[in-house]
Amino acid sequence: MTNIVVSLGGSIVAPKQGINVKFLVGFKKLLARLSRRMRFYIVVGGGAVTRQYQKAAREVKANDIRDLDWIGIAATRLNVELVRVCLGEMVCPIIINNPNQLPKSSKKIFIGCGWKPGWSTDYDAVLIAKNIGAKTVINFSNIDYVYDKDPKKYSEAKPIKKMHWRDLRGLVGSQWRPGFYLPFDPKACALAAREKMSVVFLNGNNLKNFEKYLCGKGFVGTVVR
Repeated sequence: MTNIVVSLGGSIVAPKQGINVKFLVGFKKLLARLSRRMRFYIVVGGGAVTRQYQKAAREVKANDIRDLDWIGIAATRLNVELVRVCLGEMVCPIIINNPNQLPKSSKKIFIGCGWKPGWSTDYDAVLIAKNIGAKTVINFSNIDYVYDKDPKKYSEAKPIKKMHWRDLRGLVGSQWRPGFYLPFDPKACALAAREKMSVVFLNGNNLKNFEKYLCGKGFVGTVVR
């Protein structure tokens, strides 16, 4: 059975506008169908919830990086509980909070949250992929591609369909900063590159596109290898 590892950005589950119920309903229907022949490991990020709380902490001068990370990890736990409840009996009830200790279950869907300060849930997803022998991680964000610059700030930003790890690492840098938006965590990039993995960036709001990718059909997204 094929193992599919997904780093599910919190911006998909809980954007600034509120909980993305439409995504959760569609995601559940899709997984119900695909988990008959695939096993899913899904790590859920903190997204807007994380940034709101971290912003408040900074405003009262609570700037310790580890403390800010723990706030982010707590937000991922809130989001992952929401996803767990929405997926119901399909999902293993044991939340993965340590990617080096994976639960054993006959279920075909496993979900995880943040683990330790110092990196994002992207890194946790790459660790899970390493531990189960998967060579690809799917990154769900709210944009269609990785761009050469932030498309929300620069109208001339250009989409990139294929990248080498050295190019992505040049784009994201080498330092992890809590709450800072990047296409992929710098530490996750380093580990995935070292393990010779690929990362596929998809817009999580386009679930038909996700299914096309899983079925080996043409899809919209960025592949890094």
